[in-house]
Amino acid sequence: MSVFVATVGSVSSNQTSTPQAAYVAPGTEFVRDTAYIESRITRDGRDGYPVEPGRYRLVAARACPWANRTLIVRRLLGLQDAISLGLCGPTHDADSWTFDLDPGGVDPVLGIPRLKDAYEKRFPGYPKGITVPAVVDETTGEVVTNDFPQITIDFEVEWTDYHRDGAPDLYPQRLRAEIDQVNRGVYTEVNNGVYRCGFAGDQASYDAAYARLFAKLDELSQRLSTQRYLVGDTITEADVRLFTTLARFDPVYHGHFKCNRSKLTEMPVLWAYARDLFQTPGFGDTTDFTQIKQHYYMVHRDVNPSGIVPDGPDLTGWLTPHGREELGGRPFGDGTPPPPPTGNDIVPEQNWVPTHG
Repeated sequence: MSVFVATVGSVSSNQTSTPQAAYVAPGTEFVRDTAYIESRITRDGRDGYPVEPGRYRLVAARACPWANRTLIVRRLLGLQDAISLGLCGPTHDADSWTFDLDPGGVDPVLGIPRLKDAYEKRFPGYPKGITVPAVVDETTGEVVTNDFPQITIDFEVEWTDYHRDGAPDLYPQRLRAEIDQVNRGVYTEVNNGVYRCGFAGDQASYDAAYARLFAKLDELSQRLSTQRYLVGDTITEADVRLFTTLARFDPVYHGHFKCNRSKLTEMPVLWAYARDLFQTPGFGDTTDFTQIKQHYYMVHRDVNPSGIVPDGPDLTGWLTPHGREELGGRPFGDGTPPPPPTGNDIVPEQNWVPTHG
């Protein structure tokens, strides 16, 4: 079953007359379509897309957890000067993500109002969902890839000549097998598990997804009770992938997706782990809680017909001490934190965590 799941998003919120996508198929479980555009940008250019600074534009949306991964990795590795960034708004219709945050609703580099235009430029009549993240070739205006699990890996292993001084090794060779194994379980049970709860079409599918989700969260809590990071003693790709789901758990998944056995704030180990990452440069400063809530509650109208966006939860706890330093580990290994964000990498202050009660 193929479902247009933007989080894998939409047009601006004032375009309420635009048809909305359907996310729930009554009577069945949710199955994500994972057939992505598999072209890769590599050193040897074997797919026709060689690594070349200034040639490619990452199109993302801060609301989307899959796209948020690419924003984190790009920041941590310092690829801002090599790969430009285009940002879609937090909502979308059944047709495409749009650049409604930009003046005139047009991406200033690609010159298009809808991400679909870049997909159609390469694949006329493209039959699948228009998803973020996507990488677009600025020289042709054509989409290169939307294969989000591979995009971050390639940022880490193919773009090393353009990493900043002090960039961390997020995918160290000696740990790749373990990182891949951890990522598989996190993806099936947690990253996609919350969607299997939220988009379940019947009670049995929801019950099964709910049980699997919290069984995995309990397992991860046990793992992280004795080590600061998921794999090794530094931040890796595995931490990036888990973080973006945890950041959305209380604002969205607990209520909107009925993942309500426990809030993140009621799971002590995971809550401390998430705060540790959030307070690490590159993680929290790429997180836009306002856009996150707008996306899910306004776009998924078959789950939330009114489109009302909740005012809560209280986010001030994200800045409280986490105590994870006691477990050792060094966030960036032998590297250094990234510098503060600049330009359109900056999350608007009003969309972030209040710095006072």
